[in-house]
Amino acid sequence: MKPVIFDVDTGIDDAMAMAYALNSPELEVLGFTTCFGNVPVVDSTRNTLAVLEKLNRRIPVYEGADQTLVRGRKKRYPKHVHGEDGLGNTLRFEPTIKASQGNAADFIIDQVQSRPHEITIIAVGPLTNIALAINKAPMIMSLVKEVVIMGGAVNVPGNVTPYAEANIISDPEAAHLVLTSGLPITLVGLDVTLQTYLLKPKLDDWRATGKESAEFLAEMTDYYMKAYENSHPGLGGCALHDPLAVGVAIDSSFVRTEWMSVKVVTEGEEAGRTIGQKDGEPRIRVCTNVESERFLKHFLERVI
Repeated sequence: MKPVIFDVDTGIDDAMAMAYALNSPELEVLGFTTCFGNVPVVDSTRNTLAVLEKLNRRIPVYEGADQTLVRGRKKRYPKHVHGEDGLGNTLRFEPTIKASQGNAADFIIDQVQSRPHEITIIAVGPLTNIALAINKAPMIMSLVKEVVIMGGAVNVPGNVTPYAEANIISDPEAAHLVLTSGLPITLVGLDVTLQTYLLKPKLDDWRATGKESAEFLAEMTDYYMKAYENSHPGLGGCALHDPLAVGVAIDSSFVRTEWMSVKVVTEGEEAGRTIGQKDGEPRIRVCTNVESERFLKHFLERVI
């Protein structure tokens, strides 16, 4: 089993990714670390605990960054995509399980130091927690086995601005720090996630299982698909952004990658843009193609 720290800003696709990861025997999820992003961090933590409760799993959850590295608190959250609560307005209960004592950056540092060259970090929100860990303990960079990041748009347009993907623009300075840090990174961006679509009829299959957790995921994903329909009329589904990062952590052969150095624009109209170059250092793996049907089959076999 691959020991994993899973860094989330739990909205709807995070919840699907959590279920996928926790139902995959290849991964040993050591803990979840939460960040602002789709929702404020207190809501991200609550949502993470709520999803774990619905999945009947008890995994440590450590609350992390409530604001960006240098810009202060995020001012707007994508409620039109993830709902008022971040989970498609499905949260009709307060989770009974509680977050662990301590903070996300310290948990990352402690785990990496205690298990050198073993830990994979899957990051599907803004990269603030990882940036804070690097700033506090730069020696951990040589001890991390791999970081799989859902973020960026290297060869395609962004989804928040024409240039920027949501996770990167939420904290461009943190993203630039992490992507140029020398960590062993695989970047799973819109270049590949927008080739992975879950279509609406699959939600009926989830509901047909009769599982409470399946109904919970189906209801929130239905909300997410309606948001997609507003921006992509006729699509009839949604992209699997965060789940694909989990898929790549499980089986890297789902994607093809190219080695690039990737820098993040932090100022002006193009803030949040991820610029990939074939030369330059340090280089990371940038996903450029995905076997979408094989990945989707794998995801559907695991998520419910």
